[in-house]
Amino acid sequence: MAVFPGSPTRNLSGTGGTLVNSLRERHDTMAELKTDQPMTNEDIQALRNAHFIPTATHYYTEALQLVRAQGCYVYDETDKEYLDCIGGIVCLSVGHNHPKIKSRIRKMLDRDEPQHTSLLYLNPNPAKLAEKLTSQTPEKLNRVAFTNSGSEANELAFMAARHATGESFILSLRHGYHGGTSAALASCGHGNWRFQSQPVTAVTTAEAPYCYRCPFGQKKGSCALECAQHVEQTIQTTTHGKIAAMIVEPVMGVGGFIDPPKEYFETVVDIVHRYGGQYISDEVQTGAGRCGGEFLLTKELGIDADIITMAKGFGNGAAIGAVVMKDEIANPLAGRLYFNTFGGDPYQTMQALSTMEIIEEENLIKNAHDMGNYLREGLESLKTRHELIGDVRGRGLLLGLELVKNRQTKEHASKECNQLMEETRKRGLLIGKGGLFGNVVRLAPPLSITRAQVDFVIHVLDESLSIIK
Repeated sequence: MAVFPGSPTRNLSGTGGTLVNSLRERHDTMAELKTDQPMTNEDIQALRNAHFIPTATHYYTEALQLVRAQGCYVYDETDKEYLDCIGGIVCLSVGHNHPKIKSRIRKMLDRDEPQHTSLLYLNPNPAKLAEKLTSQTPEKLNRVAFTNSGSEANELAFMAARHATGESFILSLRHGYHGGTSAALASCGHGNWRFQSQPVTAVTTAEAPYCYRCPFGQKKGSCALECAQHVEQTIQTTTHGKIAAMIVEPVMGVGGFIDPPKEYFETVVDIVHRYGGQYISDEVQTGAGRCGGEFLLTKELGIDADIITMAKGFGNGAAIGAVVMKDEIANPLAGRLYFNTFGGDPYQTMQALSTMEIIEEENLIKNAHDMGNYLREGLESLKTRHELIGDVRGRGLLLGLELVKNRQTKEHASKECNQLMEETRKRGLLIGKGGLFGNVVRLAPPLSITRAQVDFVIHVLDESLSIIK
């Protein structure tokens, strides 16, 4: 037994057991207090360096520690306030620590509800969430599975499509991103995300509908959708003529919020179906009302998807993803064993269900539409004053600024994008970045953002852009 300062060294058995318990309680309390003590940035970074794999990085030259959050704001260890305009990584739909979500978590804890059940046991939260979710999906997409992440959701989508069709080829887009697990990374359109030994068997990629940098030299609105026709050419030349599925983000997130024209999807879905494939709409970043029209952008654009995947904003930052599919894809899975230990756990499904209810109760999809338009107007205004901005694009509150050194050559302004992030941080604004060369500013604030907060975003961007050389 450990001897604490000032404690007797005699045998504490028998009637002295009370003293033993008291000393143990004191030890536990001291350990808890030590654990709860604030850590400096240097201490945290030292632990990360010692124990994390080297892929764990951070945005800024000086790492930022966030210790508190509320609504659209986060606070560092000095209590400096930042407007969170990236939502973690496009995850915050209803804002940080929404009162309804906090209240429900407390109630579940107070009632000693199970923290883990799996779907091997009945629990109302997964069932209620499935009912709520399918009320927002396009017609015929009525079968649901829950996962821990968007990566897992896309893995299941690939597996289900391959099983239903009997084919293996998955078609994706260059500049697309679908997660960090094996099959998802195999369909990644970014060389900097791939690993040297990353298996890429039975996958192929088509040119992206990247209008600002059209690979066919065309202009948006006056082209013949050459990018869509390239999907058919890719199937004809890089597969045996049949595919299991094609996966497409309605707005390409990691690729830099690339926003294809609506007509693109109708043409591509028709091609995919003609070649025997299932169309997977990856709404990990575009879903949960972020694009300002419907809960799912697939429904708003009228895309005849066979499978939709989602995560991130779906759970307002909780570790939950979902796959929704048609009966003809779900039914062939009968008799097969598919299991996800944490998919559909009570707390995560409660948070996703609460998020959907809050979005509806607070009319946040309309706010995403209105504030998205207002933010976009401000960004377009910035473009007229700052040559560094080459393109403004996106939908709703999923907006991107592509930065270029020269508007004629469109040389990627990667260094300048990093500088902009540092300058906005100094002024209390957190933004994200994306694109193959890291030159696209990504803006994805909570859907509850206000007009005054949008004004602040534009002001800070304007001020920051003015000093970048």
